[in-house]
Amino acid sequence: MANRKELDPEKGPRAAFGDRLRRLREERGWTQDDLADRTGYSASHISGVETGARNPTAKFTASADRALGTGEALVRQGAAVRDSAILDGFPEFVGFEGKASEIRLFELGIVPGLLQTTEYAAAITRGAVRRGAITEQQAEERLELLARRQQSVGRTPPPQMYVLLDESCIRQRVGGPRVLAEQLGRLLEIADMPNTVVQVATYELGERRSFDSPVTLITLSDGSCMAYAESAHSGRLERDTRLVRPLFTAYHQLQAEALSQTESVAMISQVRKGIL
Repeated sequence: MANRKELDPEKGPRAAFGDRLRRLREERGWTQDDLADRTGYSASHISGVETGARNPTAKFTASADRALGTGEALVRQGAAVRDSAILDGFPEFVGFEGKASEIRLFELGIVPGLLQTTEYAAAITRGAVRRGAITEQQAEERLELLARRQQSVGRTPPPQMYVLLDESCIRQRVGGPRVLAEQLGRLLEIADMPNTVVQVATYELGERRSFDSPVTLITLSDGSCMAYAESAHSGRLERDTRLVRPLFTAYHQLQAEALSQTESVAMISQVRKGIL
């Protein structure tokens, strides 16, 4: 099959589920259309679950178990997938992120994951565990995925990265003074890279700030553009040009309003000196 996507079950619970579903289907000699007919879902939905782009819901896994005669095996594995700390929609985004030629980041409150030091990222997940938002296992899952994402953007040639940080990102003392100082030092190193631009959107912008929540905009080598944003419980990858284009326009407007990279580096350095 020319368009067959190879699966890596080691990438996470959702990938492992998709790999198992595909193997069970192919062992029976069924196509995705065959399984779709037996479950009441579309072939594109089956494909999305198998490739990890769609979350295996409780209703879907029960239907797949009935069709495949696997008892409650998929129901149990699907429940484990849904207990993952990785938001629905995020795995699909990560796949495109790893191939992007340009990445534009805007973040509030914390430094974006792609730029986080190990200790800074660990402090964030520890905080989530203490609040009861995620489990220890889910925290480990998040950190493992973050490490893989950071490796992917370190590829050759690297993507061009534009980073817009709300001023809160460099002032919020995540992990305490030492951890934040190291993180700010890492930001200064990143700003010095030839493929990266780092800017700070100061508090003084007030209502002129274009975004009220974090957003990531990616451009692929063929020129196609996408946007990814999260709510508290889900992630959404948007590919509709009519919806994505205004986000790029707003991003560029915010770049014009933010401090220049030279001014941003000076502010980051000043904040760092103040906490050492």
